[in-house]
Amino acid sequence: MRNVLAAFVWLLAAAAPPEIIDRILAVVDGAIIMQSDVTAAVRLSMVPAASSADPIPAALDALIERRLILEEVDRYAPPDPADADIDRRVSEIRTRAGARFETVLLESGLSVEQLRRQVRDDLRIESYLQQRFGAMQPSDDEIAQYYREQQAAFTRDGTVAPLDAVREQVRAALVADRRSATIREWITGLRRRANVNVLPR
Repeated sequence: MRNVLAAFVWLLAAAAPPEIIDRILAVVDGAIIMQSDVTAAVRLSMVPAASSADPIPAALDALIERRLILEEVDRYAPPDPADADIDRRVSEIRTRAGARFETVLLESGLSVEQLRRQVRDDLRIESYLQQRFGAMQPSDDEIAQYYREQQAAFTRDGTVAPLDAVREQVRAALVADRRSATIREWITGLRRRANVNVLPR
């Protein structure tokens, strides 16, 4: 009997290690982000495209920031988005994924209803950020200065467009840059105050 047991243990040890189906990649204030969460976000294009060959680190960082922002959103409880808006966003995700859509959901253990809840939260985040950081109105002097500093962006065929002809474009670009910088600084503060633990892959 002992010899049979020893042989069985040896066979187990000699066998190939089991495939890891999922693992924890990060814990954000007690909320867990799994590898399947990150993989699904990448494959469904729900995070910005990575500039490196390995998309996982950038996608994980995006999901960590999403979790931190969502904590703030939940504190202020903005109105839920309309079902039609959720349907439209889910349809866009389905279209981008194409024939892979159902496969990605199955392999990630993600149901359509869970995807809808994620989309709902994404729309709540967008609404919150627009409400909190959307009211930026630069002065005429600030618009003129930005135009001078970014003239390459308003040059066509070697000719710089007159400010009066592109004023609204300049204003929109300036507001977008300022809003992005302000949100980035705010998120940095959230991350500094949070308990974020990124586990080795």
